[in-house]
Amino acid sequence: MRSALTGTRVRERRLLISLKQADLARAAGISPAYLNLIEHNRRRVGADLLARLASALGVEETALAEGAESALFDGLREAAAGHAAGEAEPELARIEEFVSRFPGWAALVATLRGRIAGLERAVEALHERMAHDPFLSASLHEVVSAVTSLRSTAAILAETEEMEPDWRKRFHRNVYEDSVRLSEAAAALVAYLDTSQEAETGLSSPQEEVEAWLARTGYHLAPLERANSPAPETLITGVPEVASGAARQLALAHIRRYRAVASALPLDRFAAALEETGPDPAALAQRLGVGLGPVFFRFATLPEGMGPPAGLVACDASGTLTFRRPAPGFALPRHGAACPLWPLYEALVRPMAPIRAVVEMAGRVPQRFTTFAYSEPSFPGGFDGPRVVEALMLILPPPESQVDALKPVGPSCRICPRRDCAARREPSILVGGF
Repeated sequence: MRSALTGTRVRERRLLISLKQADLARAAGISPAYLNLIEHNRRRVGADLLARLASALGVEETALAEGAESALFDGLREAAAGHAAGEAEPELARIEEFVSRFPGWAALVATLRGRIAGLERAVEALHERMAHDPFLSASLHEVVSAVTSLRSTAAILAETEEMEPDWRKRFHRNVYEDSVRLSEAAAALVAYLDTSQEAETGLSSPQEEVEAWLARTGYHLAPLERANSPAPETLITGVPEVASGAARQLALAHIRRYRAVASALPLDRFAAALEETGPDPAALAQRLGVGLGPVFFRFATLPEGMGPPAGLVACDASGTLTFRRPAPGFALPRHGAACPLWPLYEALVRPMAPIRAVVEMAGRVPQRFTTFAYSEPSFPGGFDGPRVVEALMLILPPPESQVDALKPVGPSCRICPRRDCAARREPSILVGGF
């Protein structure tokens, strides 16, 4: 997009490198007067002229055509999409003019919209935690129970004027014991919340501890890409996120799987195949001689900048999410089951059958993704052991061309704004929707 701000960016770059307007105009093959009009956003810049200006300024064309305002535009469009019904309709066609004339106000609106979205996500996550965290629920129940007992005992003591000394002594003992019980329950609850390792919502399970560690590493463990990779235990020694024994076990299992995939699909070999084949998991699996599972996992462990931005979720036969690597814009629930319409769950009932679907994630600004789902049984207990099924869903950017069949999905029923979903299993806390 060559926006109305292209001229401003041309001028800023020219001044930054101390280039005179006449010299830039000469290098671009235009008159200084015409360049002056461009720099004041009074003339549009064609593709050929943009290329000449970019070459003379020593920058990429996109730096002049889009600049840093692309994120600002996205933030303002999201703010516009979130306006309530009946409110004044924002003039989206004049968004560039708004940014050009009032850049400070535009940045403030976008920043506030980002803060509101962050707070909404925090509220949703806290609500999910209140609803599903078993320790928090039990602790709150213990506090309420102790308070109720104290209140009833105190009421008896206050309302009964004459009471035998032995009974009064018993009630006093009950008050003391219940107060100790309340103090211990409250202290345990505060300690649990204070030791949470996330700023706003806290880590409440070993799986979340492992995912916090992986998020910090970008899900790419560079030491495991080498042929002589270190022992798994050394990678989590001293890691603050992986503190509990259960989290360490999960982390070691993930490291062993990562190392197996890295051995079967070396990074350079996978990158070369991806460059030639494109992000088609089935084509890549056939070309590289592996199954779909390792290809999905390899997508989710690529270093930043290699390949498209990818997300990956896995679940077992119960539908419980066992691995979560979020894709930008694709919301993943922290607790409980996800949206029943995800292709991930469809794959569970169709083992060994690959499923491809373009989905539209519900939200204030709905976003589209290409998903690839696949499930495969294994027999870790031997031939006569139980059949264990794992389903995987790879999340990639949508195709560039228009897609006729879009599958509407959400994060989970509790925080999904879709009003008319036939698969809804419980009411949403987002009563008003988006």
